[in-house]
Amino acid sequence: MDDIKKDPFEEYIKNLPPSKKEIGQAWSAAIGLQDVDGLKTSEYLHATAKKNIDGEITIDEAGDLINSYYEGKNGRVEHETEEADKVSQRITKLLSDKSFVFSPAQYISIHKELFRGIYSHAGKLRDYNITKKEWVLDGDTVLYGYAIDLKETLDYDFSQERDFHYNGLSMQEVITHLARFVSRLWQIHVFGEGNTRTTAVFFIKYLRQLGFDVDNDLFAEHSWYFRNALVRANYNNIKKGIYETTEYLELFLQNLLLDQKNELHNREMHVSGRFSRKQDIDPIKQDIDPINDPIKYKDLNEREKKIVGLLREEPTLTRSKMAEILGCSDATIKRALQSMVQKNIICRIGSNKKGEWIIN
Repeated sequence: MDDIKKDPFEEYIKNLPPSKKEIGQAWSAAIGLQDVDGLKTSEYLHATAKKNIDGEITIDEAGDLINSYYEGKNGRVEHETEEADKVSQRITKLLSDKSFVFSPAQYISIHKELFRGIYSHAGKLRDYNITKKEWVLDGDTVLYGYAIDLKETLDYDFSQERDFHYNGLSMQEVITHLARFVSRLWQIHVFGEGNTRTTAVFFIKYLRQLGFDVDNDLFAEHSWYFRNALVRANYNNIKKGIYETTEYLELFLQNLLLDQKNELHNREMHVSGRFSRKQDIDPIKQDIDPINDPIKYKDLNEREKKIVGLLREEPTLTRSKMAEILGCSDATIKRALQSMVQKNIICRIGSNKKGEWIIN
């Protein structure tokens, strides 16, 4: 139940000269993209990245240092952290490389480069069918591509995009089309693991080929939103009146490509709609009615009730900020949050760094 930690490069990058800012943004995006699989990078990776940004070492030397670091650990570090560090360096290298070919082979080669030595199936199409329980779908799954049809489906989607003509379209029409393309590419899910990270890297490079000056910061800050938007773009439940929509993905792309300032909140994508409504209450001064309120407040103490009120108003509120508002210690807030999670009053979506609290 850690605080939402700030991007380790956020302040650092702001003060960089233009010649170094691009590589700094690539590192920031690479680290942020680990959030989509709940992975956290190490402090060693952050220190190594800064050496590369400052020009003390090359990106390849950064990769060598990271590999040596984990060889010396002899398995004493969590495998997930090792994956996050190595893949972050590889994403940074790919995003810094201007070469690109729009093809299924390029897409597959990106997966191979990112996950070589990490997954035995790096660069290989999955040969089994998959389902994934999604929080944003209330536990349901997207219908992913059938294993036996993956190659043909991938080739078809690429051929359709290759033959598409953007001339004459408004920017909003371009964004709508791009949202449909990337959501369909992601939904095929040709890779067993690492699909979203591979798709994001490929998509960034494709956008650059199309002439867009893509700022990687948005992927660093909202990678979990990007993934959930892809999920909603590929989910139908007609019985419940839920239809696939690219509207959330389009909001993301409007911010990315047009520098708009749409607010991006994971809770607003939940298919039930119950997490997008805010209550008009003062979380500190107004007592919460334990009878009329839908949550079982009878199981909460007074501090926990106030925390729920705070989270209703601001789901991304940090632990330290809660402690400041309520006049108690950080450790006290941590215990309260853990207690409420165990009682199934609240849950966490996204990563510790970029996620938010949801009231069940």
